[in-house]
Amino acid sequence: MNSLVLGIIGMLVLLLIILALSAIRIVQQYERGVIFVLGRLSGAKGPGLFLVPPFISRMSKVDLRIVTLTVPPQEVITRDNVTIKVTAVLYFYVTDPIAAVVNVVNFNQATTQIGQTTLRNVLGQSELDELLAERKKINHDLQAIIDEQTERWGVKVTAVEIKDVELPPTMQRAMAKQAEAEREKRAKVIHAQGELLASTQLAQAAAVIGSQPAALQLRYLQTLTEIAVEKNSTIVFPLPLDLIAPLLRIIQHQASVPVHEPLNGARLNEPIPTN
Repeated sequence: MNSLVLGIIGMLVLLLIILALSAIRIVQQYERGVIFVLGRLSGAKGPGLFLVPPFISRMSKVDLRIVTLTVPPQEVITRDNVTIKVTAVLYFYVTDPIAAVVNVVNFNQATTQIGQTTLRNVLGQSELDELLAERKKINHDLQAIIDEQTERWGVKVTAVEIKDVELPPTMQRAMAKQAEAEREKRAKVIHAQGELLASTQLAQAAAVIGSQPAALQLRYLQTLTEIAVEKNSTIVFPLPLDLIAPLLRIIQHQASVPVHEPLNGARLNEPIPTN
């Protein structure tokens, strides 16, 4: 009889130990445990060790660390009818573990879906040039819209970054031609500005040289010095126009004098007799 009683007591003690061990819950520093007792919300506990009534309670662990979520590539048609493929990265963390468990079935999947939908909607309302030039503004708009949707889930979206924008090959070639034309335009403008500055400086130099006739002769001699430095077989000698001006006037005068009597005394418009 005593042995039977001891056996029953031992079984009860073992059962109590098993129940006590099953009631122990351990939650890490970066986690919270949302507890339901008989289907009712009891609250969120953690971190550390605590007891949960077994068989009648259920606990769901929620990670509070920042989650990096890669949004799958999305094909988007921009407002100017250009088809692009965009990949984005979304950063979020749970601020309210109770809302993350009670208000949504799977907050990770829900955040992924709302990120994909918002990405297509926002980029579909933007032009390609705006997407490439104002990416920071578009990232901020995406973060604000997604965070507004996930706030009631207890999820805080900290940042949304557009990681990659894939353009069609035809659009890449068109943009390359546009960039090349833009560079040629800048080169022509810079060249024209250089010509304008050079002409201004030349006009000032001509005015200074024209005020002193000896300065022109000195410039000629300087030019000869610069040419003589090089190992050239041909030397170009600049001849002042003042020296050849009288000769040019004589040649021009002789060329303008009409010829009244042709060769051999023949009259004008008369054929020359032949033997």
